[in-house]
This record gives sequence, C-alpha cells and structure tokens, in this order.
Amino acid sequence: VQLQASGGGLVQPGGSLRLSCAVSGGAADYYAVGWARQAQDKEREWISCISGGDSDGSILYSDSVKGRFTISRDNAKNTVYLQMNSLKPEDAAVYYCAADRVVSCHGAFRGFEMDYWGKGTQVTVSS
Repeated sequence: VQLQASGGGLVQPGGSLRLSCAVSGGAADYYAVGWARQAQDKEREWISCISGGDSDGSILYSDSVKGRFTISRDNAKNTVYLQMNSLKPEDAAVYYCAADRVVSCHGAFRGFEMDYWGKGTQVTVSS
C-alpha cells in the first residue's frame, strides 16, 4: 500500500485547507487511515483517524482539532480527506497520513505504530 498526501500550503489564521491522502495498492476502506502532524521541535501528534475494514466505522479526533477538522473518505476515489477550518498558527506542521489493517484508530491514538506512511505535506499558518 502506498499513500500520497497533498494539499498543504500557506494559509492565514482563520483560513481553511483540505488535505488529501490518495491510497494505492489497496482499498482505502479496507484500512484504518489517519492523519498525524509534527511541528518543528515537537513530537508527532495524532489528530484524526477513520476506521476501515470490519470496524464500526468510528472516527477519532484529538482535542486540539475537534470541531475544526473533519475527516472523510471517498471510496470511489480511494482517498481520505482532512478538511481543516479555522486554522490557527499552532496548526502549522508537516502533516502525514498513515494506514494499517491491524492497528486500529484507537490503537494509533494510544501509540501503536501504523505500517504504511505517506510523505508529509507542509501546512503553514501565518499572516
């Protein structure tokens, strides 16, 4: 499975961006697919995840993005999106998408490592 994240860029505080994670080599809905970010000099932070496979289809958000970010999946395009609204300077980071068949979204948020990772896309929030 290969993942390709895109959609990052420079946006003003309060603005919006939509990140895309294109999945190839497997069906996106067969995997738990999540987004993590890493700001400079900070640890990686899981921010959102959508379950796949035989799971209950649950969606998770970190407290830092809940209510502002929305994760979704388009099975026809085999792509997972992260709609980011009301962006703040502290949202600036490199954003990565990741996927796994065994590690669930809950597992990822608890620190279990997902197997498949895409290259990151940079998000800069600045006026």
